[in-house]
Amino acid sequence: MSEKKIRVLVAKPGLDGHDRGAKVVARALRDAGMEVIYTGLRQTPEMIASAALQEDVDAVGISILSGAHNTLCPRIIDLLHENGMDDCLVFVGGIIPNEDIPFLKEKGVTEVFLPGTSTEDVIQLLREKVASKN
Repeated sequence: MSEKKIRVLVAKPGLDGHDRGAKVVARALRDAGMEVIYTGLRQTPEMIASAALQEDVDAVGISILSGAHNTLCPRIIDLLHENGMDDCLVFVGGIIPNEDIPFLKEKGVTEVFLPGTSTEDVIQLLREKVASKN
């Protein structure tokens, strides 16, 4: 029996228009055998949570460089929970000050990936965490 593919939604919330990092991660996840849905630029938390629900994803990757991570990420997590997606992992990548990481994790972010992180680290996290919940 074949193993279920990990489904990941990669999203760019807010007004941030820099999507190179999101596209690099999306391609690396796809190349690692995962199903990837990329929402595109300027998504609202509501749009991201709705897409995650519709696509029945295992994880949501948020790429954010705008500085609004402490507002947008918790809102996305709250919306996922409101939609019954309590097992959906949320990981964040981008320009996140080190002092904000504990707050994001307290709010439900599984991991924060800073600039220069290897895509292999993201792949490994998803494989380990999704496998442990199935």
